[in-house]
Amino acid sequence: MIMLKKNEPAAATTTSVAAYIPADADFQLKNDQNGISIDSNFASQSFWKDVSIRFFRKRSAVIGLIFVLLITLMAVIGPHLNQYNYSAQNLAEKNLAPRIQGIEYLGIFDGSETMITTTGTKKVNNYANEKLIHTFYWFGSDKYGRDIWTRTWSGTRVSLIIAVAATIIDMVIGMSYGLISGYFGGKTDMAMQRILEIMNGIPRLVIVTLLLLVLHPGMITIIFALMLTEWVGMSRIARAEMLKLKEQEFVLASKTLGAGSFHIIFREILPNIIGPIITQVMFSIPTAIFTEAFLSFVGLGIPVPQCSLGSLISEGYNSFTTHAYQIVPPIIVMALLMLSFNLIADGLREALDPKLKEM
Repeated sequence: MIMLKKNEPAAATTTSVAAYIPADADFQLKNDQNGISIDSNFASQSFWKDVSIRFFRKRSAVIGLIFVLLITLMAVIGPHLNQYNYSAQNLAEKNLAPRIQGIEYLGIFDGSETMITTTGTKKVNNYANEKLIHTFYWFGSDKYGRDIWTRTWSGTRVSLIIAVAATIIDMVIGMSYGLISGYFGGKTDMAMQRILEIMNGIPRLVIVTLLLLVLHPGMITIIFALMLTEWVGMSRIARAEMLKLKEQEFVLASKTLGAGSFHIIFREILPNIIGPIITQVMFSIPTAIFTEAFLSFVGLGIPVPQCSLGSLISEGYNSFTTHAYQIVPPIIVMALLMLSFNLIADGLREALDPKLKEM
Protein backbone atom coordinates (compact mmCIF):
# COMPACT_ATOMS: atom_id res chain seq x y z
CA MET A 1 0.00 0.00 0.00
CA ILE A 2 1.29 3.49 -0.92
CA MET A 3 0.81 6.13 1.78
CA LEU A 4 0.71 9.78 0.70
CA LYS A 5 1.90 12.56 2.90
CA LYS A 6 -0.31 15.56 3.51
CA ASN A 7 0.08 18.35 0.95
CA GLU A 8 2.37 16.14 -1.21
CA PRO A 9 2.58 17.35 -4.82
CA ALA A 10 0.90 15.35 -7.60
CA ALA A 11 4.20 14.86 -9.45
CA ALA A 12 5.75 13.21 -6.43
CA THR A 13 2.73 10.92 -6.19
CA THR A 14 3.18 9.77 -9.79
CA THR A 15 6.84 9.10 -9.21
CA SER A 16 6.12 7.06 -6.08
CA VAL A 17 3.58 4.88 -7.89
CA ALA A 18 5.94 4.26 -10.79
CA ALA A 19 8.67 3.22 -8.40
CA TYR A 20 6.55 0.31 -7.11
CA ILE A 21 5.79 -1.32 -10.46
CA PRO A 22 7.01 -4.96 -10.12
CA ALA A 23 9.67 -6.18 -12.51
CA ASP A 24 10.02 -9.60 -14.19
CA ALA A 25 12.67 -10.60 -11.69
CA ASP A 26 10.06 -10.43 -8.92
CA PHE A 27 8.19 -13.45 -10.35
CA GLN A 28 9.21 -17.09 -10.33
CA LEU A 29 7.67 -19.74 -12.63
CA LYS A 30 6.17 -22.66 -10.66
CA ASN A 31 6.47 -26.00 -12.46
CA ASP A 32 5.32 -28.20 -9.57
CA GLN A 33 2.20 -29.88 -10.97
CA ASN A 34 1.37 -31.50 -7.63
CA GLY A 35 1.41 -28.18 -5.90
CA ILE A 36 -0.90 -26.41 -8.35
CA SER A 37 -3.34 -29.29 -8.90
CA ILE A 38 -6.94 -28.95 -7.79
CA ASP A 39 -7.64 -30.05 -4.25
CA SER A 40 -9.18 -33.54 -4.43
CA ASN A 41 -11.55 -32.73 -1.59
CA PHE A 42 -13.28 -30.12 -3.71
CA ALA A 43 -12.84 -31.67 -7.15
CA SER A 44 -15.94 -32.10 -9.27
CA GLN A 45 -17.02 -35.77 -9.36
CA SER A 46 -20.11 -37.75 -10.19
CA PHE A 47 -22.71 -38.76 -7.62
CA TRP A 48 -22.00 -42.49 -7.89
CA LYS A 49 -18.26 -41.94 -7.58
CA ASP A 50 -18.86 -40.00 -4.39
CA VAL A 51 -21.14 -42.80 -3.15
CA SER A 52 -18.51 -45.46 -3.85
CA ILE A 53 -15.80 -43.45 -2.07
CA ARG A 54 -17.92 -43.01 1.03
CA PHE A 55 -19.04 -46.65 0.97
CA PHE A 56 -15.50 -48.05 0.82
CA ARG A 57 -14.43 -45.75 3.64
CA LYS A 58 -16.79 -47.62 5.98
CA ARG A 59 -14.84 -50.63 7.15
CA SER A 60 -17.81 -52.73 8.30
CA ALA A 61 -19.52 -52.36 4.92
CA VAL A 62 -16.37 -53.46 3.09
CA ILE A 63 -16.04 -56.49 5.37
CA GLY A 64 -19.66 -57.41 4.68
CA LEU A 65 -19.11 -57.06 0.93
CA ILE A 66 -16.03 -59.31 1.08
CA PHE A 67 -17.92 -62.02 2.96
CA VAL A 68 -20.85 -61.87 0.52
CA LEU A 69 -18.50 -62.19 -2.45
CA LEU A 70 -16.61 -65.09 -0.85
CA ILE A 71 -19.79 -66.98 0.07
CA THR A 72 -21.24 -66.38 -3.41
CA LEU A 73 -18.02 -67.64 -4.98
CA MET A 74 -18.07 -70.77 -2.82
CA ALA A 75 -21.73 -71.33 -3.70
CA VAL A 76 -20.67 -71.43 -7.34
CA ILE A 77 -17.47 -73.47 -7.18
CA GLY A 78 -17.76 -75.18 -3.78
CA PRO A 79 -19.82 -78.21 -4.91
CA HIS A 80 -17.24 -78.96 -7.62
CA LEU A 81 -14.16 -79.02 -5.37
CA ASN A 82 -14.50 -82.71 -4.48
CA GLN A 83 -15.85 -85.89 -6.03
CA TYR A 84 -19.14 -86.02 -4.10
CA ASN A 85 -22.64 -85.11 -5.28
CA TYR A 86 -25.16 -83.30 -3.13
CA SER A 87 -27.76 -86.09 -3.54
CA ALA A 88 -25.52 -89.18 -3.70
CA GLN A 89 -26.03 -91.54 -0.74
CA ASN A 90 -23.56 -94.02 0.71
CA LEU A 91 -24.89 -95.69 3.85
CA ALA A 92 -21.54 -97.34 4.44
CA GLU A 93 -20.05 -93.89 5.13
CA LYS A 94 -22.82 -92.26 7.17
CA ASN A 95 -22.32 -89.99 10.19
CA LEU A 96 -18.64 -89.41 9.61
CA ALA A 97 -17.06 -86.44 11.40
CA PRO A 98 -15.09 -83.78 9.49
CA ARG A 99 -11.75 -85.00 8.20
CA ILE A 100 -9.37 -82.93 6.06
CA GLN A 101 -6.45 -84.47 4.23
CA GLY A 102 -3.07 -83.14 5.29
CA ILE A 103 -4.00 -81.80 8.72
CA GLU A 104 -5.62 -84.85 10.29
CA TYR A 105 -2.26 -85.69 11.88
CA LEU A 106 -2.32 -82.42 13.84
CA GLY A 107 -5.17 -83.65 16.01
CA ILE A 108 -7.84 -81.43 14.38
CA PHE A 109 -10.31 -82.47 11.70
CA ASP A 110 -9.03 -86.01 12.00
CA GLY A 111 -12.46 -87.67 11.84
CA SER A 112 -12.89 -88.16 15.57
CA GLU A 113 -15.90 -86.91 17.53
CA THR A 114 -17.06 -86.93 21.13
CA MET A 115 -20.41 -88.66 21.56
CA ILE A 116 -22.74 -88.41 24.54
CA THR A 117 -24.11 -91.76 25.73
CA THR A 118 -26.13 -92.92 28.70
CA THR A 119 -22.94 -93.93 30.47
CA GLY A 120 -21.06 -90.72 29.72
CA THR A 121 -19.01 -89.35 26.86
CA LYS A 122 -16.65 -91.22 24.60
CA LYS A 123 -14.42 -90.31 21.68
CA VAL A 124 -14.87 -92.35 18.52
CA ASN A 125 -13.38 -92.30 15.05
CA ASN A 126 -15.60 -94.06 12.52
CA TYR A 127 -12.98 -93.69 9.81
CA ALA A 128 -10.67 -95.97 11.78
CA ASN A 129 -13.47 -98.30 12.83
CA GLU A 130 -14.63 -98.79 9.24
CA LYS A 131 -11.06 -98.77 7.87
CA LEU A 132 -11.78 -95.78 5.60
CA ILE A 133 -8.15 -94.77 5.20
CA HIS A 134 -8.45 -92.76 1.99
CA THR A 135 -11.89 -91.23 2.66
CA PHE A 136 -12.22 -87.56 3.53
CA TYR A 137 -15.35 -85.52 4.26
CA TRP A 138 -14.36 -81.89 4.90
CA PHE A 139 -17.59 -81.03 6.73
CA GLY A 140 -18.49 -84.64 7.56
CA SER A 141 -21.35 -86.77 6.24
CA ASP A 142 -25.00 -86.97 7.31
CA LYS A 143 -27.14 -89.95 8.31
CA TYR A 144 -27.55 -91.00 4.67
CA GLY A 145 -23.85 -90.79 3.85
CA ARG A 146 -24.15 -87.54 1.86
CA ASP A 147 -21.30 -85.03 1.84
CA ILE A 148 -22.19 -82.01 4.02
CA TRP A 149 -19.60 -79.78 2.27
CA THR A 150 -21.27 -80.22 -1.12
CA ARG A 151 -24.77 -79.94 0.32
CA THR A 152 -23.91 -76.78 2.28
CA TRP A 153 -22.69 -74.86 -0.75
CA SER A 154 -25.46 -76.25 -2.97
CA GLY A 155 -28.00 -75.14 -0.35
CA THR A 156 -26.34 -71.73 -0.15
CA ARG A 157 -26.73 -71.35 -3.90
CA VAL A 158 -30.43 -72.22 -3.71
CA SER A 159 -31.05 -69.83 -0.81
CA LEU A 160 -29.24 -66.97 -2.56
CA ILE A 161 -31.14 -67.47 -5.82
CA ILE A 162 -34.49 -67.53 -4.02
CA ALA A 163 -33.70 -64.49 -1.87
CA VAL A 164 -32.27 -62.31 -4.66
CA ALA A 165 -34.98 -63.22 -7.19
CA ALA A 166 -37.81 -62.64 -4.72
CA THR A 167 -36.30 -59.33 -3.57
CA ILE A 168 -35.89 -57.98 -7.11
CA ILE A 169 -39.49 -58.89 -8.00
CA ASP A 170 -40.72 -57.34 -4.74
CA MET A 171 -38.75 -54.19 -5.53
CA VAL A 172 -40.39 -53.81 -8.94
CA ILE A 173 -43.92 -54.45 -7.63
CA GLY A 174 -43.65 -52.47 -4.41
CA MET A 175 -41.81 -49.54 -5.98
CA SER A 176 -44.32 -49.20 -8.83
CA TYR A 177 -47.29 -49.54 -6.47
CA GLY A 178 -46.00 -46.95 -4.03
CA LEU A 179 -44.96 -44.42 -6.68
CA ILE A 180 -48.29 -44.58 -8.51
CA SER A 181 -50.26 -44.36 -5.26
CA GLY A 182 -48.32 -41.36 -3.98
CA TYR A 183 -48.27 -39.47 -7.29
CA PHE A 184 -51.97 -39.55 -8.13
CA GLY A 185 -53.16 -39.16 -4.53
CA GLY A 186 -56.81 -38.52 -3.72
CA LYS A 187 -59.23 -41.41 -4.19
CA THR A 188 -56.66 -43.46 -6.07
CA ASP A 189 -54.24 -43.25 -3.16
CA MET A 190 -56.99 -44.01 -0.63
CA ALA A 191 -58.16 -47.13 -2.49
CA MET A 192 -54.64 -48.43 -3.04
CA GLN A 193 -53.66 -47.87 0.59
CA ARG A 194 -56.76 -49.71 1.85
CA ILE A 195 -55.75 -52.70 -0.29
CA LEU A 196 -52.26 -52.42 1.15
CA GLU A 197 -53.59 -52.42 4.70
CA ILE A 198 -55.64 -55.56 4.00
CA MET A 199 -52.56 -57.30 2.59
CA ASN A 200 -50.47 -56.20 5.56
CA GLY A 201 -53.16 -57.25 8.05
CA ILE A 202 -52.95 -60.90 7.04
CA PRO A 203 -49.92 -62.60 8.63
CA ARG A 204 -47.35 -63.23 5.96
CA LEU A 205 -46.47 -66.65 7.31
CA VAL A 206 -50.11 -67.74 6.96
CA ILE A 207 -50.20 -66.64 3.31
CA VAL A 208 -46.94 -68.35 2.48
CA THR A 209 -47.85 -71.56 4.32
CA LEU A 210 -51.28 -71.86 2.68
CA LEU A 211 -49.81 -71.14 -0.73
CA LEU A 212 -47.13 -73.79 -0.34
CA LEU A 213 -49.74 -76.31 0.83
CA VAL A 214 -51.82 -75.71 -2.31
CA LEU A 215 -48.97 -75.52 -4.84
CA HIS A 216 -46.19 -78.02 -5.40
CA PRO A 217 -43.20 -77.17 -3.16
CA GLY A 218 -40.18 -75.94 -5.05
CA MET A 219 -37.97 -72.99 -5.82
CA ILE A 220 -40.49 -71.22 -8.08
CA THR A 221 -43.28 -71.68 -5.54
CA ILE A 222 -41.19 -70.16 -2.73
CA ILE A 223 -40.21 -67.19 -4.91
CA PHE A 224 -43.89 -66.65 -5.78
CA ALA A 225 -44.90 -66.89 -2.12
CA LEU A 226 -42.26 -64.36 -1.05
CA MET A 227 -43.28 -62.10 -3.94
CA LEU A 228 -46.85 -61.88 -2.60
CA THR A 229 -45.85 -60.77 0.88
CA GLU A 230 -42.55 -58.88 0.89
CA TRP A 231 -43.44 -55.90 -1.35
CA VAL A 232 -45.46 -54.00 1.28
CA GLY A 233 -42.47 -52.35 2.96
CA MET A 234 -40.98 -51.32 -0.38
CA SER A 235 -44.25 -49.68 -1.49
CA ARG A 236 -44.48 -47.60 1.70
CA ILE A 237 -40.96 -46.25 1.26
CA ALA A 238 -41.62 -45.41 -2.40
CA ARG A 239 -44.91 -43.66 -1.54
CA ALA A 240 -43.29 -41.59 1.23
CA GLU A 241 -40.52 -40.44 -1.12
CA MET A 242 -43.08 -39.61 -3.82
CA LEU A 243 -45.13 -37.45 -1.44
CA LYS A 244 -41.96 -35.57 -0.54
CA LEU A 245 -40.81 -34.94 -4.11
CA LYS A 246 -43.91 -34.57 -6.24
CA GLU A 247 -44.35 -30.86 -5.38
CA GLN A 248 -40.76 -29.95 -6.19
CA GLU A 249 -39.89 -27.43 -8.89
CA PHE A 250 -38.44 -29.93 -11.36
CA VAL A 251 -41.72 -31.88 -11.33
CA LEU A 252 -43.69 -28.68 -11.97
CA ALA A 253 -41.32 -27.84 -14.81
CA SER A 254 -41.90 -31.25 -16.41
CA LYS A 255 -45.66 -30.81 -16.14
CA THR A 256 -45.38 -27.37 -17.71
CA LEU A 257 -43.46 -28.83 -20.66
CA GLY A 258 -46.24 -31.38 -21.21
CA ALA A 259 -44.64 -34.54 -19.77
CA GLY A 260 -47.02 -37.41 -19.00
CA SER A 261 -47.66 -38.79 -15.54
CA PHE A 262 -45.74 -42.03 -16.00
CA HIS A 263 -42.84 -40.17 -17.60
CA ILE A 264 -42.62 -37.97 -14.52
CA ILE A 265 -42.94 -40.96 -12.17
CA PHE A 266 -40.35 -43.23 -13.73
CA ARG A 267 -38.02 -40.79 -15.48
CA GLU A 268 -38.01 -37.75 -13.20
CA ILE A 269 -38.83 -38.89 -9.66
CA LEU A 270 -37.56 -42.48 -9.62
CA PRO A 271 -33.87 -41.55 -10.19
CA ASN A 272 -34.09 -39.22 -7.19
CA ILE A 273 -35.25 -41.96 -4.80
CA ILE A 274 -32.97 -44.74 -6.00
CA GLY A 275 -30.88 -44.43 -2.83
CA PRO A 276 -33.60 -45.45 -0.33
CA ILE A 277 -34.80 -48.13 -2.75
CA ILE A 278 -31.36 -49.77 -3.00
CA THR A 279 -30.95 -49.61 0.77
CA GLN A 280 -34.33 -51.27 1.33
CA VAL A 281 -33.44 -53.98 -1.20
CA MET A 282 -30.27 -54.82 0.68
CA PHE A 283 -32.20 -55.01 3.96
CA SER A 284 -34.84 -57.23 2.30
CA ILE A 285 -32.39 -59.91 1.14
CA PRO A 286 -31.55 -61.25 4.65
CA THR A 287 -35.27 -61.20 5.49
CA ALA A 288 -35.99 -63.34 2.43
CA ILE A 289 -33.13 -65.70 3.33
CA PHE A 290 -34.54 -66.13 6.84
CA THR A 291 -38.11 -66.66 5.57
CA GLU A 292 -36.98 -69.31 3.09
CA ALA A 293 -34.88 -71.00 5.76
CA PHE A 294 -37.82 -71.05 8.16
CA LEU A 295 -40.14 -72.57 5.56
CA SER A 296 -37.57 -75.23 4.73
CA PHE A 297 -37.01 -75.86 8.43
CA VAL A 298 -40.70 -76.66 9.01
CA GLY A 299 -40.85 -78.84 5.90
CA LEU A 300 -42.57 -76.43 3.48
CA GLY A 301 -39.55 -75.49 1.41
CA ILE A 302 -37.27 -77.17 -1.09
CA PRO A 303 -38.22 -80.84 -1.65
CA VAL A 304 -35.64 -83.61 -1.33
CA PRO A 305 -33.13 -84.46 -2.67
CA GLN A 306 -32.56 -80.73 -3.26
CA CYS A 307 -31.46 -78.72 -0.25
CA SER A 308 -31.27 -75.19 1.09
CA LEU A 309 -29.76 -73.71 4.23
CA GLY A 310 -33.06 -74.14 6.05
CA SER A 311 -33.47 -77.81 5.13
CA LEU A 312 -29.84 -78.50 6.11
CA ILE A 313 -30.40 -76.87 9.50
CA SER A 314 -33.56 -78.95 9.93
CA GLU A 315 -31.68 -82.17 9.15
CA GLY A 316 -28.81 -81.21 11.46
CA TYR A 317 -31.26 -80.34 14.24
CA ASN A 318 -32.55 -83.91 14.30
CA SER A 319 -28.99 -85.18 14.90
CA PHE A 320 -27.81 -82.35 17.12
CA THR A 321 -27.56 -84.37 20.32
CA THR A 322 -25.53 -87.16 18.72
CA HIS A 323 -23.66 -85.53 15.82
CA ALA A 324 -23.52 -81.79 16.51
CA TYR A 325 -21.07 -81.07 13.66
CA GLN A 326 -23.82 -81.61 11.05
CA ILE A 327 -25.70 -78.42 11.96
CA VAL A 328 -22.68 -76.13 12.34
CA PRO A 329 -21.75 -75.38 8.65
CA PRO A 330 -25.21 -74.25 7.41
CA ILE A 331 -25.78 -72.18 10.55
CA ILE A 332 -22.44 -70.37 10.17
CA VAL A 333 -22.99 -69.70 6.45
CA MET A 334 -26.52 -68.41 7.04
CA ALA A 335 -25.44 -66.19 9.94
CA LEU A 336 -22.57 -64.71 7.91
CA LEU A 337 -24.86 -64.06 4.94
CA MET A 338 -27.50 -62.24 6.99
CA LEU A 339 -24.92 -60.23 8.94
CA SER A 340 -22.96 -59.30 5.80
CA PHE A 341 -26.03 -58.10 3.88
CA ASN A 342 -27.08 -55.98 6.85
CA LEU A 343 -23.59 -54.43 7.03
CA ILE A 344 -23.71 -53.64 3.30
CA ALA A 345 -27.17 -52.12 3.65
CA ASP A 346 -26.02 -49.96 6.55
CA GLY A 347 -23.03 -48.75 4.55
CA LEU A 348 -25.18 -47.97 1.50
CA ARG A 349 -27.65 -46.05 3.64
CA GLU A 350 -24.91 -43.72 4.84
CA ALA A 351 -23.25 -43.46 1.43
CA LEU A 352 -26.47 -42.69 -0.48
CA ASP A 353 -27.92 -40.21 2.01
CA PRO A 354 -26.57 -36.70 1.30
CA LYS A 355 -27.59 -35.56 4.79
CA LEU A 356 -24.99 -37.90 6.29
CA LYS A 357 -22.18 -36.67 4.08
CA GLU A 358 -20.66 -34.32 6.66
CA MET A 359 -21.38 -36.52 9.70
